[in-house]
Amino acid sequence: MKLKKYAFKAGLLAALVLFPLLVRDTSLAHLIRAAGTVGLAVLLALGLNFTLGYVGLFDLGYIAFYAIGAYTAAILSINGWSFWLILPAAAAVAVAIRALVGVSILRLRGDYLAIVTMGFGEITRLTINNLDFLTNGPKGLPRVGEMIKPVQFFGYRLGLDPSNIDFYYLILAFILAAVVLCRRLEDSRLGRAWVAIREDEVAAELMGLPVARLKLLAFTISAAFAAAAGVVFTHWERFVTPESFVFWESILIVAMIVLGGMGSIPGVILGAVILAGTPQLLQASSEFLTPYLGAGFINYRYLIFGLVMVLMVIFRPQGILPSKRREAELAQKEAAAP
Repeated sequence: MKLKKYAFKAGLLAALVLFPLLVRDTSLAHLIRAAGTVGLAVLLALGLNFTLGYVGLFDLGYIAFYAIGAYTAAILSINGWSFWLILPAAAAVAVAIRALVGVSILRLRGDYLAIVTMGFGEITRLTINNLDFLTNGPKGLPRVGEMIKPVQFFGYRLGLDPSNIDFYYLILAFILAAVVLCRRLEDSRLGRAWVAIREDEVAAELMGLPVARLKLLAFTISAAFAAAAGVVFTHWERFVTPESFVFWESILIVAMIVLGGMGSIPGVILGAVILAGTPQLLQASSEFLTPYLGAGFINYRYLIFGLVMVLMVIFRPQGILPSKRREAELAQKEAAAP
C-alpha cells in the first residue's frame, strides 16, 4: 500500500515537472501561465489551512497579508533589494503585523472573529489605495521610471522566457517546500495541539495548553505563507495594484479549504486546483465554448461556485478529501446530535 502511495506521488511530481516542457512549444503554451496562477492559489490555501484547517479560526482577512507581502516586495525591489533578501523581509513584516493584530483579536471566536478579520482586510486594502506617497494609490507600483528587479538564481534571470516556464518552476518549488513544512508541523506535537484547540478550545486550555500563544503562532505562520506568495506574485507580474487584493479573494481561499477538506493537505491542494483552475480553463476554452453557451457564460462561474459550496456544506461538510481526524470529528458530532 505504501509503495503504491509513493509511486503515485512520484508519478504526480514527474507529471508536474514535465508538463511545461511538453506544452511549451505548442498551442497549449498559455496553460503554463494558468498553472502558475493555480500554484499561487495552492500556496495561499496551504497558508490559510493553518488557521482555518488546523485551529478552526475563521479568517476572512487573509488576503491582506498577501497584499502586504506583494507591496513590501515592490517597494524594496524598487529600492534595489534582491528577491532572496525581500522574501524573509516581507515575511517578517507580515508576521509582525499579524502578531500585533492577533494579540488584540484572538480572544474573539466564530462569527465575531470572522467579522473583525474581514474588517482588517478591507482596512488594509483601503490604506494601500490611499497611501499615495508609499504605494502610489490606485495606480499601483512601480511608478513611471521605476522598475521591479527581476529574480536572479545563480546568475540566471527569471522572466525572460515568454512561456513563463521559469516562474512555473519557482512556484512549484515553493509549493513542495510548503507541503513538506505543513506535513512536518501536522505530525508534530504542535500540530496535535492545534487540532485539540479546534476540537474543544476549553478542554485544551484546561489540559494546560497555552491556547492564546498557539493560536497566535498559527496566525503568524499563515501570514508568512501569504507574504511569500505575494513576493512571488509581484516579481512575476512586475506590477501590483490594490485591485488584486479584494475581499472576494479571501472568500475564494476559504472556499478552497472547505471544498477540499479542512486540515487535509491533499484536500486543500485539490480544492485550490478546482476553484482556481476552473476559471483558467474556462478562459482558455472561451473561444470554443462561446458559440454554444454565449459570450457571457464565464460571468456565471461565481454562481456555480456558490451552488457547489452550498451542496458541499449540506451533503459533504468534511470536504472532498478530508483528513481522517476531521472526518472522525464530524462523525462524532453527528452521533452526539439529538
